[in-house]
Amino acid sequence: MLALLCCVALAQDNEPRRWTQLPVGTNIAGVSYLYTSGDIHVDPVLRIEDAHVHVHTIVAGYSHYFGLGDMTARVDVQIPVQFGRWNGLLDGVPTSVSRDGLADPRLRLSLNFVGSPALEGEAFKDYIRSHEERTVVGAALALRVPLGEYFDDKLINLGENRFSVEPQVGVVHTSGPWSGELTGSIFLYTPNDDFFGGSTLRQDPLYTIQGHVVRTFDGGFWISGDVAYGRGGETAIDGVSRDDVRSNLLYGVTFGFTVPPVHSFRLGYLRRETLNNVGLDAHNLLLSWSMRF
Repeated sequence: MLALLCCVALAQDNEPRRWTQLPVGTNIAGVSYLYTSGDIHVDPVLRIEDAHVHVHTIVAGYSHYFGLGDMTARVDVQIPVQFGRWNGLLDGVPTSVSRDGLADPRLRLSLNFVGSPALEGEAFKDYIRSHEERTVVGAALALRVPLGEYFDDKLINLGENRFSVEPQVGVVHTSGPWSGELTGSIFLYTPNDDFFGGSTLRQDPLYTIQGHVVRTFDGGFWISGDVAYGRGGETAIDGVSRDDVRSNLLYGVTFGFTVPPVHSFRLGYLRRETLNNVGLDAHNLLLSWSMRF
């Protein structure tokens, strides 16, 4: 169980405004900091009690908007570095583990195929001004690449030693300063054939849905109420099911603002709760900066 909770800051995401339309040719580079602190609930058979995790995650990101036919597309690259500490009681004895290093990078390609024409400069501004009420529909494919730090003789690792593929479909409806966003995702995992002790770890798909209500204000300010739910992801080791279906609820708030002409900042809080007797309850704090060019 601990092995499957190691990448706590990078697992089920909850990101508002992921389908935002911007002019083609726009580039965005930035850095995000995420602090995760939580309690790990495990099967008593593992003889682990009072388990806690504290992880600092720094993510360097880059996004590029481009035209695909007459539609707006976007590519994202995220490279995370983590500094984590896990502690608890093992057979009643205080125990702690630290990991510092590269976690698995993430690539994402998205396409807004309804309501988001590929436009530049003044044409884009004119379109937004003339469409105060609009609906955007998009699809995306994200890929997490197993380049993170991984030791086959350790239970807790920053990398997962497997690929994760995430198809997404999203819809956003905007009416004046308000917008509502809904995204459905499926996390698909390849086997980890070099799991702890030379075992093979397999995981069923994790199905998630997330929603956001966003209010924008004059001056480049916006605030979002966020909620997400995920279920599935049962694992098996060497063909033996662990009976560990995940059921997670995430909710929080995100606040963003722009410092003209190119800088943007984002602050956020996200609470994660497990709805099962095993899993992770965590508080997540986010601070990010990005520059548009």
